[in-house]
Amino acid sequence: MQLINNNPALVTMRGFFYVIILNTYTMEMKLTMNRNISLYEAIGGAETLRRIVESFYPKVQAHELLGPLFPENIIPVMEKQIMFLTQFFGGPTLFSDEYGHPMMRARHMPFPITPKHAEAWLDCMKRALQEASGLDEELQAYIIERLSGPANHFVNTPE
Repeated sequence: MQLINNNPALVTMRGFFYVIILNTYTMEMKLTMNRNISLYEAIGGAETLRRIVESFYPKVQAHELLGPLFPENIIPVMEKQIMFLTQFFGGPTLFSDEYGHPMMRARHMPFPITPKHAEAWLDCMKRALQEASGLDEELQAYIIERLSGPANHFVNTPE
């Protein structure tokens, strides 16, 4: 069991979010699974997500495989990533509101993406989570697991 975002009322266990309810009359605590909290809320919302993305893209730009796929001016890409991840993690539908359906595989088709690219992208994200998120390791692992599906779905070129 791990605290979520250093909040003693939110914990995660085996990939599920729970709320600790304290009965102030009896001073007993009980865990209640909270299916209403999104991953976006669990990580701390917009502020945490922005820190993660701002830590992530310098790693991407410096990476020998990934850097050449991105424009020199990375700011617009970062803003789109923040919007997409906000929505992907269960927050407001910022990306769809601005750009329509994400269609992420189609949007990535012009770029040759190999399994090594997907691994490198996930590694950059893992390092950004460790560096900038302040989230516990279990929640970081859950985020990487959640992002692994799309990262590997974008693969469109064999090694």
